Amino acid sequence: MVGVTVYSTKNCPYCRMTKAFLEKHGIKYVDIDVGSDKDAVKKMIDVSGQFGVPVTVWGDEVVVGFDSEKLHDLVGKEAGGGDFDVVIIGAGPAGLTAAMYCARKSLSTAIISEDIGGQALWSWSVDNYMGYRMVTGEDLMKKFEEQIKELPIHLHLDRVSSVKRKDSAFILETVTGKSLHAKSLIIATGKRPRTLGIKDEDAYIGHGVSVCSTCDGPLYKDKKVAVVGGGNSAFQAAIEMSGIAQWVYLIVRKVIRADPVYQKKVEKFKNITIITNTEVLSYHGKPFLDGITLKDRETGHETRIDIDGLFLEIGLSPNTEFLGDLVQKNELQEIVVDHNCHTSVEGAFAAGDVTHIIGKQIIIAAGEGAKAALEAHQHVLKG
Repeated sequence: MVGVTVYSTKNCPYCRMTKAFLEKHGIKYVDIDVGSDKDAVKKMIDVSGQFGVPVTVWGDEVVVGFDSEKLHDLVGKEAGGGDFDVVIIGAGPAGLTAAMYCARKSLSTAIISEDIGGQALWSWSVDNYMGYRMVTGEDLMKKFEEQIKELPIHLHLDRVSSVKRKDSAFILETVTGKSLHAKSLIIATGKRPRTLGIKDEDAYIGHGVSVCSTCDGPLYKDKKVAVVGGGNSAFQAAIEMSGIAQWVYLIVRKVIRADPVYQKKVEKFKNITIITNTEVLSYHGKPFLDGITLKDRETGHETRIDIDGLFLEIGLSPNTEFLGDLVQKNELQEIVVDHNCHTSVEGAFAAGDVTHIIGKQIIIAAGEGAKAALEAHQHVLKG
């Protein structure tokens, strides 16, 4: 067996997904925590050129990030597919809750998702989910995952490439060649992080610019970093990074939108500097980031600050491209649903942050997932 090594950090959701994938396929691996081992960080960079986790070394192959398609290629194509009452796309709070309700209604159920936990995994702390004073997003999603593992649900760690309607059924194709047929469909694919769109930004992702502070934050111990964003997620990231990094710049493009509770927490930390009404103009450094240029939006004055890492917390875009024009979407490409999670297509339902529902919260997503499942059950009963 070819040796497999995974470079990871303790709370990284993408690292967890990579290791879960390997374990599911019976692949033994060595796990190296680069968040607590500086020598291992250097080795990871040498082998991959990457300053971000996870990095999987599989013989002569190097896989950066959680790349399910490449991992499937290395494992070898597996048999899959089948006919189901309901197929759920996505395994975040909405998708997992929907799966539980579908299973309880004795519907044959499948989930297709690259990860288990969705966006909730990125949260350093969740303090507004009933039943918990405070819990990490990862720990909360582990509870969800444990509950569905006890149920007869088919889980495919895969990505949907297309969905088509044929007669009264849905046909789903995945990037690994699986084909699933469903009487009913629940779309719960959530959202993905936005980037700034700055010149050469792609080259800096994994080279000092990150969209996951939970994943890459431990790599910046005692370094200077910046967090871009003015909402709750940006303030949470700044708070957590203040306990890791030497200094944290919190760069807010316009005005602060974070809840007062997070603003008050940030004020307590002496190593966080908030810079408002300011935008990032450019990145500096080769091949790794060593600074950024900022522009004051009122005066136009430009300033360069030296930093080792930049975390983007500037909002999310819905994962709906694979749907084409199957269902109606709004101008933000969110799926339009009614109050019972019905899309514009009979038998297709949507729940969670991928929809145009205003509230983007874990508890709301879970509730919408339950509603979607109950509606899917009624649709299947009607035949």
